[in-house]
Amino acid sequence: MPELPEVEVVRRGLARWVSGRTVEAASVLHLRSVRRHLAGPEDFSAALKGAEIGEAHRRGKYLWLPLTEQHSLVAHLGMSGQLLVQPATAPTETHLRVRLTFADSAGTDLRFVDQRTFGGLSVHEVVPGAEDGLPAVLAHIARDPLDDAFDEDAFHTALRRKRTTIKRALLDQSLISGVGNIYADEALWRTRLHYERPTATMTRPRTAELVTHIREVMGDALAAGGTSFDSLYVNVNGESGYFDRSLDAYGREDEPCRRCGTPIRRRPWMNRSSYFCPRCQPVPRTAS
Repeated sequence: MPELPEVEVVRRGLARWVSGRTVEAASVLHLRSVRRHLAGPEDFSAALKGAEIGEAHRRGKYLWLPLTEQHSLVAHLGMSGQLLVQPATAPTETHLRVRLTFADSAGTDLRFVDQRTFGGLSVHEVVPGAEDGLPAVLAHIARDPLDDAFDEDAFHTALRRKRTTIKRALLDQSLISGVGNIYADEALWRTRLHYERPTATMTRPRTAELVTHIREVMGDALAAGGTSFDSLYVNVNGESGYFDRSLDAYGREDEPCRRCGTPIRRRPWMNRSSYFCPRCQPVPRTAS
């Protein structure tokens, strides 16, 4: 699933190619892709028709485009969702689910393509008075570490109170958003923390160090266009990212640690995998 850097790459593409344009029509080609729009596909299309698209925003892994003072278009990419800006004359993609055409002469559409249909688009009411058009359905999601309003002290306090392990906490979108399995492993490797480290043992300096490394690894990933392990993640122009070539832990089982040379280990974790260096990231003595 795309994480913060991949979604931010898409947001930047939407800001460049879609924001400021007026929707001529919205065609729903697969009902599952608008299932979160509870009023149905016809209402979804009606809400978009004639709307001017505002500045693209993101919180964690969610994107939204303000439509009016009261409503915003929300996008979640899921496992395989793609928001593509394509020439209007381009062939229809095999897994095209929603198409937005525009009332201008730019000659491009916005297409939501989703092979596995876990993602989707929906229109929601915004938080009253929210200048960025924040949809009310996303208000519970925590700020992400690249957000200027991210509060490190509040995050540390919440981390200590959570009474869980550090990687579980990093994937808890109510504590910190945008961090998924890949970048959690990468940040923990850089901080030399084992993924089972109890959050109650985190000191303020260690939390600050971890947040710094989360920001660094996400910044590095953004510079590389995100991480693409297959063709399902692309930016709005259909281009893949290449940060996977720079990963230090994730996906490197049995390869030497770039710091100490010890083979990287992989362990099953919550129906996923955790990658770590057993020397640089020793198993914590304190039980969670």
